[in-house]
Amino acid sequence: MTKRALISVSDKNGILEFAKELVALGYEVLSTGGTKKLLQDNNVPVTAVDEVTKFPEILDGRVKTLNPMIHGGLLGKFDEPSHVAQMEEHGIEPIEIVCVNLYPFVETISKPDVTWDDAIENIDIGGPTMLRSAAKNHAYVTVIVDANDYEAVLAELKEDGQTTLATRQRLAAKVFRHTAAYDSYISNHLTAAIGEEFPENLTVTYELKQNLRYGENPHQKAAFYQKRLGSDFSIAYATQLHGKELSYNNIQDANAALQIVKEFDLPAAVAVKHMNPCGVGTGETIEAAFAKAYEADPTSIFGGIIALNKEVDAATAAQLSGIFLEIIIAPSFTEEALNILTAKKNIRLMTIDFSQAKQDDFNVVSVEGGLLVQEPDRSGFKDADIQVVTDREPTEEEWAALKLGWAVVKHVKSNAIVVTDAHMTLGVGAGQMNRVGAAKIAFEQAGEKANGAALASDAFFPMGDTVEAAAKAGIKAIIQPGGSIKDQESIDAANKAGIAMVFTGVRHFKH
Repeated sequence: MTKRALISVSDKNGILEFAKELVALGYEVLSTGGTKKLLQDNNVPVTAVDEVTKFPEILDGRVKTLNPMIHGGLLGKFDEPSHVAQMEEHGIEPIEIVCVNLYPFVETISKPDVTWDDAIENIDIGGPTMLRSAAKNHAYVTVIVDANDYEAVLAELKEDGQTTLATRQRLAAKVFRHTAAYDSYISNHLTAAIGEEFPENLTVTYELKQNLRYGENPHQKAAFYQKRLGSDFSIAYATQLHGKELSYNNIQDANAALQIVKEFDLPAAVAVKHMNPCGVGTGETIEAAFAKAYEADPTSIFGGIIALNKEVDAATAAQLSGIFLEIIIAPSFTEEALNILTAKKNIRLMTIDFSQAKQDDFNVVSVEGGLLVQEPDRSGFKDADIQVVTDREPTEEEWAALKLGWAVVKHVKSNAIVVTDAHMTLGVGAGQMNRVGAAKIAFEQAGEKANGAALASDAFFPMGDTVEAAAKAGIKAIIQPGGSIKDQESIDAANKAGIAMVFTGVRHFKH
């Protein structure tokens, strides 16, 4: 019986060498289209699939391998007498090796000008069908979808004349992962194209970026996956220039820092610890911005993650190098800055394209037994329904402080209170069970600097106690959503203390 291998790939990487080795091992190679031409042009013996099917390619190549002569060879059990008899009756020969990868659908839809028709024509039908047939019949058939597996398969064939069942099982599982991901890209693209927001089934595909040493704690295993068609402005697509591998907690904190720093157009620096900002500063230069971020909380910044939205120069690098930091993320570093910072062996230096600062269409969070899916919180100061509800309006300096506080507070774990001046955070109260508790933490951190400062709250005040505490701390302006049935109590307390208070009509809970 002739040993047969079917090869039809869009990714030609390594395929020529693989096919030559199979021929040397006595395999007849079947192929179609561009793969067949490549093999012929390089003097590799090849049999056209239509010679086996006795039926030409039709419908502009849409139908090539969808034929019993092919799928009988893929699905027949080689040692089942009834299968063997039927195959012999119809002149079907077994196919022992299948090497197929699929039309470049993802690459097609990644083009900014892709049309519906372009996407549809790049949906592979025959390829996934062959892969699924071969993978189902892995007891007999070796199926390969990844060029990285060529070498291992050839090694086993040369050693024993066949692959092991364990290898065929591993490759079959890989095939079904591959076709499942391929179908998910198709379904998600078409679903988005027709404007369906929350379909009855949601399949989310991520690709392994790296295995991590451990998760949040050393006893937890972890890995980092990236969304292939996700936002380029993400830690998954950052370039690491220097330092150790990222840890699970590094990735979480770095993501939090990026989400905050992209809120600013002016030079800005953000320091994050445990996914909350411990210092945010803005300035005329990135050096001045970082100085403010450091001044905001010189204690908590130790061991933190820093995100900056402008190129890091030598002066800023000199400041950064004087502190123990885990990660510094920026659009770029000058050569002088890199020379200064790379002297520190372990610090991670990363760059990211800030021109691509956008968010994914949806945030996905896992819970036990399910997923929560929601739109990202894209609302900013410009989107708010700003109303001054007190007798006194904010001064120009207070408006600047309120805007900064409103940009930061939506990224702080709720209940959240942020105290700011016009250029930096002064105190951050995060993740408390009541709003007064969050305020007390923020006031304690701000200390005397709270006098004359602004306060931002992620949600409304259920009663006037937070405003009263703010007045005692010296706060002069407040920004909050409003909407409590006791709003008037807070307004009265603000008026009594001479505080200017602004309602936004927008809540920024972050759990």
